[in-house]
Amino acid sequence: MTDHPDTRIVSASREISAGAAQIFELIADPARQPHWDGNDNLAEATTGQRVHAVGDVFTMTLTHDGAIRDNHVVEFDEGRRIAWRPSEQGQEPPGHLWRWELEPIDSSSTRVTHTYDWTALTDENRYRRARATTPEKLQASLARLAALAVQ
Repeated sequence: MTDHPDTRIVSASREISAGAAQIFELIADPARQPHWDGNDNLAEATTGQRVHAVGDVFTMTLTHDGAIRDNHVVEFDEGRRIAWRPSEQGQEPPGHLWRWELEPIDSSSTRVTHTYDWTALTDENRYRRARATTPEKLQASLARLAALAVQ
C-alpha cells in the first residue's frame, strides 16, 4: 500500500484556557509528557531534561516494551514551537516528527496545534504504527494537556 504524502501529516488543534508560557512548560519538560500523552506510549522521563534549544536530546521510556527513545529537538522557539524526531537510543532518527505550535490568543488562552509528520519515514516496518496515529489520538493529547494547564 502506498501512502499519499498528504496522509502522512496528521494534525489537530484546540484552544486551551491558559497562557502560552504555562502550556509550553508542560510540553518542553519531558518529565511532564507522560501525563498528557494521548497515545499512552510514554511511561516516564527523568527530571531535569527541560528542552531549551534545537540540538537538545531528551530520553523517554516507552510503555509498550520499556524501550528508551532519544528525542532529537529539531525546531525550537521558546513559548511558541517545539518539534523532535524520536529514535532508538544511539541511532539516527528514522524520519518521523512530533511538533507543537502555540499561538497566544490573549494572556489567558492559546491555540495549540499538535502535528505528527511521517513524510520522511522510510522504514516500512514502522508504517503500521505511524498510520495508527490519528487526529483523534492527537486530540486526546490536547485534551489531557488542556486539563493539566488549567489546574
